[in-house]
Amino acid sequence: MAERNLNSSGCMGPTMTSAAFNPGASDSDALTGLLAAASARERLESWAQAGLRWQAMLVGLQRFQAVNRAFGQPAGDAALTEVARRIRLFAQDAFEGEWFAARIDGSAFLLAAASDWSRERWSFLADALGEAVARPLAVASQPVRLTTRIALLRALPDDDPQVAIDGLSHALAEAQNQPARRLIWADGSRVPRGRSGAALEADLMKALGQGEIAILFQPQFRLSDGRLTGAEALARWDHAALGRIGAATLFAVAERSDQAAALGRHIAERALLAAAQWPPEAEMRLSLNLTAAELARSSCEASLDEALAASGFDPCRLTLEVTEQSLLVDLEGAASTLRRLAARGIGIALDDFGSGFANFRYLKLLPLDYLKLDHTLTDDVVTDPRDRAILRAIVAMARALELKVIAEGVENDALRALLAAEGCDYFQGFLRAGPLRAEDLERFIAAA
Repeated sequence: MAERNLNSSGCMGPTMTSAAFNPGASDSDALTGLLAAASARERLESWAQAGLRWQAMLVGLQRFQAVNRAFGQPAGDAALTEVARRIRLFAQDAFEGEWFAARIDGSAFLLAAASDWSRERWSFLADALGEAVARPLAVASQPVRLTTRIALLRALPDDDPQVAIDGLSHALAEAQNQPARRLIWADGSRVPRGRSGAALEADLMKALGQGEIAILFQPQFRLSDGRLTGAEALARWDHAALGRIGAATLFAVAERSDQAAALGRHIAERALLAAAQWPPEAEMRLSLNLTAAELARSSCEASLDEALAASGFDPCRLTLEVTEQSLLVDLEGAASTLRRLAARGIGIALDDFGSGFANFRYLKLLPLDYLKLDHTLTDDVVTDPRDRAILRAIVAMARALELKVIAEGVENDALRALLAAEGCDYFQGFLRAGPLRAEDLERFIAAA
């Protein structure tokens, strides 16, 4: 297929021409599911015609051709799909308002937002995205890190989108030839220094100490009857200078400053205290995300036990969600820790299942109770028979392993009805409710 052939080149050439940004008329890229290049250009043109301010970043993967040579094109395709997923999740978490992500050419991706954020914020977001992409990913069962170069722009009202994108492509080519420059502005100006690592570390330490990290709750529902059954705890940081910082970026800052475990403990403590106020008759479960940094800490179990004891929340109503990413470094050690936590009655969920490489070894080694399907597995099941067949096979496998299935990102009744018909157990998504603050969730529970 034409889109798959793009991968064999592995990276952009010295420059990315206008033709490269206009390969065809397809709405989406066949490999990654992101917008295709032509559709991305049309979206930018519609923003410009509507008089909207917009910003963009062009992300190029360094030396990606080495992945194809070392592991083969199918593994390279899988890596590109994972990078696309990380870009999409990053934007969903960090952006407000209208945005899109597109695969432009081989291993180049465009991320654009109809916004007018400051240069400092846009640079910060680009740097955080680069870190999210650079986290280890599994290629042919081996951890691989992909580094990035990112070109940035903040469009002026009369900027032509195609000219602006051409400027981005030339700036990215320049950055790729300068190993020390990870970020570059397309207008030739210097990337502002912004907050140093030390300043961000101090900001986060202060935010943790003063309770400035907001805890939100994403409600979860039973598919068979629509009953509210639980909520997933999420974190947001409203930084005074940088604006809203989503969970993915927040944890990237925390990991860089060695505060990931402290952040995870802070979220767990606050979420458990809030969940302890839920009416007992509601019998709601709380889901907490457990990161690689937390799993690796020898104090992981003790910290969770302390938070549970302080809140009075029943461990049997707690679910810990882990992702494939959090298991890459030390699967055996993580499995051992999770088995001890499961022995306390805590539920264990494998999060984002189907979004990465779906290593089935995890299903054997981990004491799982739930499979949580990434929304990319279910986005097209209503219209695509092949996607529905894959969903049906996953549900059958889960049933054989006595696992419950949770679907994420459910936004319409047609998808909800199909998931119920195929035997999924629970769902979450904007169809019923987005993330809520603790007080709003309490009202939501009372009205349910």
